[in-house]
Amino acid sequence: MHMPENTSDNPKPEESFDSYSDVISYLYSRLPMFSRLGADAIKADLINTQKFCSHLSEPQNKFKSVHIGGTNGKGSSSHMLAAILQTAGYKTGLYTSPHLKDFRERIRINGKMISEQEVLGFVNENYEFIENLEPSFFEVTVAMAFHHFAVNEVDIAIIEVGLGGRLDSTNVILPELSLISNIAFDHMNILGNTLPLIAGEKAGIIKKRVPVIISQKQDEVADVFIKKAAEQQSEIVFASEQWFIKKSSSQQNAPEFLKVDISQKNNSIPPYFSFPTVELDLTGTYQLKNLGGVLSTVKQLRELGYQISDQNISEALRQVKALTGLMGRWQMLQEAPLVICDTGHNEDGIREVLKNIEQCSFNRLHMVIGMLRDKDSSGILKMLPEDATYYFCQPDLPRAKPAIELRDEAKAYQLHGDYYPSVSEALDVAKNSAGKNDLIFVGGSTFVVAEVV
Repeated sequence: MHMPENTSDNPKPEESFDSYSDVISYLYSRLPMFSRLGADAIKADLINTQKFCSHLSEPQNKFKSVHIGGTNGKGSSSHMLAAILQTAGYKTGLYTSPHLKDFRERIRINGKMISEQEVLGFVNENYEFIENLEPSFFEVTVAMAFHHFAVNEVDIAIIEVGLGGRLDSTNVILPELSLISNIAFDHMNILGNTLPLIAGEKAGIIKKRVPVIISQKQDEVADVFIKKAAEQQSEIVFASEQWFIKKSSSQQNAPEFLKVDISQKNNSIPPYFSFPTVELDLTGTYQLKNLGGVLSTVKQLRELGYQISDQNISEALRQVKALTGLMGRWQMLQEAPLVICDTGHNEDGIREVLKNIEQCSFNRLHMVIGMLRDKDSSGILKMLPEDATYYFCQPDLPRAKPAIELRDEAKAYQLHGDYYPSVSEALDVAKNSAGKNDLIFVGGSTFVVAEVV
């Protein structure tokens, strides 16, 4: 993630900001920011967001939306769904976080980022209010996104939860439906240290009489969602009970697309979709888990009257990255040697990464790895292969775990390699060390990936 340098402790305009870069410096330096501060930046209620939305004349009520939460997969699911809706001809807003390169990645309409001028105008118009309210960085970006979607009159917006759900700033919307991807251990210091507790926070986005799709039926947490849906009188669908989804047997090695075979589990009802196979430009096999949730969401949207053809779906899934700007999901950065990055950063995410590595053909494996201080590094390190060469690094933010500490911790798990002060230096050394038939993987944190894409 690129963060501009803070030129003063509190960059404050005399009347208004003159440039986009000044505004971004202000947002990063003046407002508490999770990526920089961790849990200390979290406001554990919706009060500021509600006040900001009230100040803006309730923009969140001026467009239809789909709310997407979960631990892993919510970003990919959001982008796939946005791609499908805009291919079907709907003017589609997309709000996601965090960004990788450019702040404006968070707020898009039909794949196009909010303009620098619009960001500048929004902050200038609301500067005094922001100063008085003292919101977090995330609270401001949510308000900005809702305002942008309302002013531009989107047909529908895909709104990705930032963290958790129940107390997340995005949870002031009343969506058409909600989608929750898989539940795994992450942010336990904020969300709880058991899967049911984490699921309880995620279930907080289920609204009264608003249908909810759960991508995977996980035994440990299914009852949490069933109970919450019953309380809210909301229809609940587990996508994994609707679809057989598997990697196609006709899949070639290192392809441009992930070929996926799809069939319905209940053959007694008419087919929802006519396609037996789709091609997905997000090639990580963990997308198989996300795709079911997306298809069940589309089925539900059709039932609500949205005109989405099978062709729209197939076309969109082949070009999610081009349509929405998604980066960092099992993304190939170069060939010979093959360099792949992925934003997976918890045990479940890394487990999926390792499955994908196993399916690759290579001579030697090189791992460029960095992590954050507040993540369970030991849980991840114990999973990593001992026969790889490691290049331990640290992304450029205060929450980063120092590379030397990560290197020393890794030794206990028989993982060996040198440490480097930056991600770019670690990757350069890995490239120089690797043969053309080797594989270099870059990851361990979203913020590591942000520095290489």
